[in-house]
Amino acid sequence: MHKRLLPLLALLLLGRGHALTVTGNVTGSVPAEARVGAWAVSASGQPVQELLSAPVQSGGEFRLNLPTAPPSPRVQVPLTAQNVAWPGVLDPVTVSGSALATELRLFIYRDANRNGQRDEGEPLREVTPNAGRGTLLTVWVSADVTVRAGRGYEATLKRGWNALVVEVGRAVRVTPVTGDAVDVSLSLGR
Repeated sequence: MHKRLLPLLALLLLGRGHALTVTGNVTGSVPAEARVGAWAVSASGQPVQELLSAPVQSGGEFRLNLPTAPPSPRVQVPLTAQNVAWPGVLDPVTVSGSALATELRLFIYRDANRNGQRDEGEPLREVTPNAGRGTLLTVWVSADVTVRAGRGYEATLKRGWNALVVEVGRAVRVTPVTGDAVDVSLSLGR
């Protein structure tokens, strides 16, 4: 019986993908009790559901362990050329197949009551996760799919969570994050 369970367990674990840790530093006017939240957003980029968050430590550091499980069905939207509003995407946009998708974006908020989650009355401020010379894009898809757009944009996504660094120049370069961690910087300005 154990001989049958081990291969099944290995397949289940492989299907979940590997966990990715996003570490980083927040610069600028960081409020007391600040948290970095990873939010599933609508096709128009509006925050819908906080999937996880982490406190901003003294010195501005934070650490988020991104999920491996799929997002809830309420935040999954059809991935179509009309609703891809990711960094570096310019028309014309094509999607190679049918899939549902959920984009994660980072927001900072002041956890005034220190309960470890965002509550009504705690305003969200979207921040761009800069990774080297590019921007970190984190997206979940229900099936393997490729998104192509103007200026050479090509994102090949595998079923599950994907983390990509998008560099915008004369051409757009999309590079999958390899390894288990990516370091980003978040700027709040003054």
